[in-house]
Amino acid sequence: MTKERVTAYINGVIENVKKRNGSEPEFLQTIEEVLGSLGPVLEKHPEYIDENLLERFCEPERQIMFKVPWTDDNGNVQVNRGFRVQFNG
Repeated sequence: MTKERVTAYINGVIENVKKRNGSEPEFLQTIEEVLGSLGPVLEKHPEYIDENLLERFCEPERQIMFKVPWTDDNGNVQVNRGFRVQFNG
């Protein structure tokens, strides 16, 4: 497996993740750091590219959204959204 093909694959996955998650800078930073470190692994195991493994890792298995009611300092009840995102790949 050539380093150029691995780099192109990683960059393509990162660009796809940016398109879908552009408003999540912390998530994007993590994706760039983790995927950027996997080049040597992909060079040794090109079957991971063939199976589109990195793209699959970047999509959660499930997402749960729930409400979080709370009382502010003035005694008013506020409601926010909470999220749980699970990646098991």
